[in-house]
Amino acid sequence: MDYRGEQRSNETHESKSDPQALLARKGAGKEAKLSYSGNLLVENRNGLIVSSRVWEATGIAERYAALEMLQELPGIGRVTVGGDKGFDTADFVRECRKLSVTPHVAQNSGRRGGSAIDGRTAGHAGYAISQKKRKRIEECFGWLKTIALLRKVRHRGTLKVDWVFTFACAAYNLVRMRNLMRSTVPA
Repeated sequence: MDYRGEQRSNETHESKSDPQALLARKGAGKEAKLSYSGNLLVENRNGLIVSSRVWEATGIAERYAALEMLQELPGIGRVTVGGDKGFDTADFVRECRKLSVTPHVAQNSGRRGGSAIDGRTAGHAGYAISQKKRKRIEECFGWLKTIALLRKVRHRGTLKVDWVFTFACAAYNLVRMRNLMRSTVPA
């Protein structure tokens, strides 16, 4: 078929070498690239990766991956989850509360219908701390893209990409733990 002149979409364009990769863009006005959605769950105290998932880049995969990872958390203690404005949806907040997880996601008041995070949650001192600490996840992604060479994945298929992503996350945790031990052991 000839798609010349048509807009590219996942319905019209498929990778010959990796059909599971989908076209996705990072923001408005950016080019669409074949990609996967790599998702992390990071604990706030030490910045260690607790869980990771790779899904097809659908645009809403982040929220579903986060809920799946939260379901698998062990223990019965109080849990909070931080996130950016993309997680501020009524469905995500409702599902978090069903899992006994307090959502500390950034409020997206510019969204139609307003923020799903109520004033009671946003006014809590822990919410402000979570908003500061949630930026730690960017350190993990930065390390994974530069040091672990995941900016451009060299594997094909969701299962292989997920395996490589999980392996790189384990390596990140080992390096992070070494650095944490250095900072606590007196010289």
